[in-house]
Amino acid sequence: MAHLFEELTLRSLSFPNRIAVSPMCQYACEDGLVNDWHLVHLGSRAVGGAGIVFVEASAVLPEGRISPQDVGLWNDTQIDPLARIVEFIHEQGCLAGIQLAHAGRKASTRRPWDGDGVVPEDEGGWWNVFAPSALRFAENYPMPREMTEADIRTVVGAFAAAAGRALTAGFDVVEVHAAHGYLLHEFLSPLSNQRTDAYGGPLDRRMRAPLNVIEAVRRVWPERLPLFLRISATDWADGGWDLDQSIELVKLAAHLGVDLVDCSSGGNVAAAQIPVGPGYQTAFAERIREATGVPTGAVGMIVDPAQADHVIRSGQADMVFLARELLRDPYWPLRAARALGAEAPWPAQYLRAGPHGALRRHPVGT
Repeated sequence: MAHLFEELTLRSLSFPNRIAVSPMCQYACEDGLVNDWHLVHLGSRAVGGAGIVFVEASAVLPEGRISPQDVGLWNDTQIDPLARIVEFIHEQGCLAGIQLAHAGRKASTRRPWDGDGVVPEDEGGWWNVFAPSALRFAENYPMPREMTEADIRTVVGAFAAAAGRALTAGFDVVEVHAAHGYLLHEFLSPLSNQRTDAYGGPLDRRMRAPLNVIEAVRRVWPERLPLFLRISATDWADGGWDLDQSIELVKLAAHLGVDLVDCSSGGNVAAAQIPVGPGYQTAFAERIREATGVPTGAVGMIVDPAQADHVIRSGQADMVFLARELLRDPYWPLRAARALGAEAPWPAQYLRAGPHGALRRHPVGT
């Protein structure tokens, strides 16, 4: 039976363990360019022993950013700074992933510590916010323009082009972001997609744009490398996107070349009542895995090593994605290995603090 520190093989890649650093927005960029903050933030988690470190949601178009400070991968100048981070991650024996995204109707908004609401153009925001339908996410969010079919084709092409840049930068995994109320999730949910054309209405039409993106990315992304998909398994709202529809999406996505589904939830309905608690989303990963045979990742308030190990050992998921816990402790994987009695390679520079207190030839602190 698999466990948290057992290797996982997907296509040609072997993940050294089942711990993933979830994509977490840092809101620290200018013009979409990563910088030293991202190198240290992501590099610390690679040093800390994760199996794969994901760069945060990276916009495929400038108007697809959540905030003006988001990471971008819409032009070639953004490749080299990312490649520097990928190189460092690889030097730590860790794999590097990147999440490709478009914020849709949740674009041009303020980063969390700057308050809520729309960022006006004179403060770096933009006017061309669009979505499947002209429906606001909330009162203090932009009113989006309904996308034309030409707009949809542009976005599909932008995802594919960004995947090509990710390959040039040296990433091992690309994840398509179709969760949390951003553009591709907006197409999926009947609460945000009220179109009457080929991209709205019945489930097969609402899935069309996200599936077109997956197909376009897979054409660019090499067969030897895995492709992940992040979904919100439910809107937590009556009449919205739900688990049964998610299962149908995953079946089709797998046929198009998706190798693992990262199972989150919510984000598309501002007033949704979400029963948050330890491991509250792992049941989605388990049900999708059982129903489709596709490997899954579990995410959401996974904080304890025994808890994470149980998710893997019990077959609920094939990987755990940690977010806030890894903000609190970048070295959680090394601590987890010690707690679980597993082997995990400590950096030579840190061996004095390792599982056996090795290499104490000099006093600690010298």
